[in-house]
Amino acid sequence: MAVTIKSKHEIQLMREAGNILATVHEELAKIIEPGISSYELDRHAFEMIKKFGCEPSFLNYEGYPASLCVSINDEVVHGIPSKKRKLHDGDIVSLDCGVIFKGYHSDAARTYAVGNISDRAKELIDVTKNSFFEGIKYAKAGNHLYDISKAIQKYVEERGFTVVRELVGHGIGTHMHEEPQIPNFKQIGRGIKLKPGMTLAIEPMINAGEKDVWFLDDDWTVVTRDGEYSAHYENTVLITEGEPELLSVKTGTTVEQEMNRR
Repeated sequence: MAVTIKSKHEIQLMREAGNILATVHEELAKIIEPGISSYELDRHAFEMIKKFGCEPSFLNYEGYPASLCVSINDEVVHGIPSKKRKLHDGDIVSLDCGVIFKGYHSDAARTYAVGNISDRAKELIDVTKNSFFEGIKYAKAGNHLYDISKAIQKYVEERGFTVVRELVGHGIGTHMHEEPQIPNFKQIGRGIKLKPGMTLAIEPMINAGEKDVWFLDDDWTVVTRDGEYSAHYENTVLITEGEPELLSVKTGTTVEQEMNRR
């Protein structure tokens, strides 16, 4: 599948999908607290997505059994919700969610503190988010894809954290995963030249310890090998003639406003 350039109409549909997804994330953030189960978070996500007339991007995607990925502490991504898995004070939790609006996807992830967390965990969450914004400084027409990758890795490693290698970002549109793949670490060469109308899901996955990960027996959940915490931050991004536009935030929100959101 070639990298697709979206029309103005397609971009507007993705913008509307992203506005809905941003609302889902905002509402989920309000109910994160010690004692809630990952199943309850998934149920709330599903109900909100359906209320807005959308479909969950993740539900039944290649067999994934839920609408929301709920990854706790050392779980990097793709944690499967469970009634038995409850959040505890001091945990961090990554919520990755996608919606389909009139055939177009939006994809975004956030990592949240549960109750009182350590200074190291807070720094991990902040560095992961900030690395995304360092990367998209280069998400401009005329630059190259791997300029983004290099900037993310540099920011992360200068602060003593590591970048997961086995999982990367991706193009997005009528399919959740489209070309190109978007690594969060330096590559040989520069990658494709960025053009207006490209839509990319850029998603740093950052570990507090070593970069190595493995997959659990459920064939979905990815965890750090050393048991250290991991964080995830993602937005759907539109390449324009000027500054990039975030398509997975509330309509009208600028890059700077989202960067400074606490």
